[in-house]
Amino acid sequence: MSCHRVGLEFFDVRAYVYLFCSEKLIFSAIIHLFVYNPATMKLSVIIPVYNEVESIQVILKRVQDQKLVHEIIVVDDGSMDGTRDVLKELDGKDGVRVILHEHNKGKGAAVRTGMAAALGDILLIQDADLEYDPRDYAILLKPLNEGVADVVYGSRFLGGSHRVTMFWHMVANRMLTFMTNILYNTILTDMETGYKVFRREILDGMVLHANSFDFEPEFTAKILKRNFRIFEVPITFNPRDYTEGKKIKLHDAFEAVWTLIKYRFVE
Repeated sequence: MSCHRVGLEFFDVRAYVYLFCSEKLIFSAIIHLFVYNPATMKLSVIIPVYNEVESIQVILKRVQDQKLVHEIIVVDDGSMDGTRDVLKELDGKDGVRVILHEHNKGKGAAVRTGMAAALGDILLIQDADLEYDPRDYAILLKPLNEGVADVVYGSRFLGGSHRVTMFWHMVANRMLTFMTNILYNTILTDMETGYKVFRREILDGMVLHANSFDFEPEFTAKILKRNFRIFEVPITFNPRDYTEGKKIKLHDAFEAVWTLIKYRFVE
């Protein structure tokens, strides 16, 4: 790519300047202004939590250890196991902001509360149950940093390391993702993933109603209908089973089916 040289004869100066020595570099510099840059853009991590007294301090430390986060917004959704007492001690320390729901409303409601309170340019949803590893933040943020995505999903089915367990749970996830792909003409591998990272501005004009685990299909449906660029990246996944406190139930799968169908045709 050639450079364009412009003379300055009208200044009677025998010098030339290169205005566009590299169009590619100039284009990259402009694009850099609009993508995730840890030095100039702020990352808000939203952690919905309900009865996670054993894990809440562990997950907060893991998030803080990444040194990428501007703020951590923890929304306690009416915990009754001592989680709230722990959070009250942590509120206002090391970038942690705690919001308390007076009673249990559901994961979707907690996420929506966190999104409304977030101050960052990039929002990342992090479960409190230790199934998702914050060490994956770098790979989740990469497509945003490169300017090729508006939303990034961390997929449990793209070859990342994972604990081997719960076959039928995996089948349900794949079926819901397959249904999403048919209804919305896309090629996701993991619609139900808890790791969703996105630019704050994609929420402009978007009204979310989900109060429970139907947040995942509603958010996905509305992102796809708006033609935002979604990238998937492989993540590590360490699922717990129901004896360890897993909360999602069979009826949530049927709710997800209805949510996907409903938002295909209405807003």
